[in-house]
Amino acid sequence: MPEEITLKRGDTRIAVESWGSADDPVVLLIAGTSCTRDWWPPALCERVTRLGARVVRFDQRDTGASTTWPVGAPGYGLTELRDDVLGILDLLTVRRAHVVGFSQGGWVAQLLALDHPERVASLTLIATRPTGHGPADPDLPEVSTPLLTAWSALPEADWHDSASVVRSYIDGERVLAGSVFDESHAARICTAAVRRSPHPESASNHPLITGPRWRERLPHIVAPTVVLHGTRDPLFPIENARALAREIPGATLRELPGVGHELPPRIWPALEQVLAAHLVGNAPARSRPLT
Repeated sequence: MPEEITLKRGDTRIAVESWGSADDPVVLLIAGTSCTRDWWPPALCERVTRLGARVVRFDQRDTGASTTWPVGAPGYGLTELRDDVLGILDLLTVRRAHVVGFSQGGWVAQLLALDHPERVASLTLIATRPTGHGPADPDLPEVSTPLLTAWSALPEADWHDSASVVRSYIDGERVLAGSVFDESHAARICTAAVRRSPHPESASNHPLITGPRWRERLPHIVAPTVVLHGTRDPLFPIENARALAREIPGATLRELPGVGHELPPRIWPALEQVLAAHLVGNAPARSRPLT
């Protein structure tokens, strides 16, 4: 069973969960915008522990069992999210971790690798981009028009009705998916997330947070880096991943055919392959796209 830990930073509490042996190297998982730790499902955490890793996942601020802020008024930014990760590593007395960031979690991971390179053993960036919330850089694509249209058609959740919130979350996952939507997998994640979240509406604060610009600093990342990205990502189209791979020295890009802005079970083997290589100290060689 995983170990539950609480990080306290002033008035902020971060709910942390650790899987596996404390003697093993740490794989630290950072979820995306408005996502609880549940977007890293237990089955995935267990699979990664079998690679010989201690897996750490956590509820970000404004999600799950961690501290929440009033809707529309987050009292933090990307810098604080980065420092929360440092606090987790310190709490666990972990000097260096293999850091995995999905979407917004990838931004936090990039900032950590830039500002505290000594704490990052390797970097795995999934479905992310080299800039934060807001308009894309002129050389990068914006959010796809079909996704914007789909978002505008989604009904607003009744935040006082947990079933309505679960349905809203699943609908959101559906429009982010690629060629295949695994609804049963999404339903398990969304149900678990709502169950652990006393104030689920507060997660809507994440798109409002800001942080320092870092893209121009990407050439200073020294951690072995792999970029995993779906070829049908409607939120951050694949050109974002290609930019990351170009601008981070030595980074490897692995394109996931037909995958959207998601991490469904069918691509877990790709992530496991990347982490297995990181854990033995070798970044995987450039290769054909993984399925």
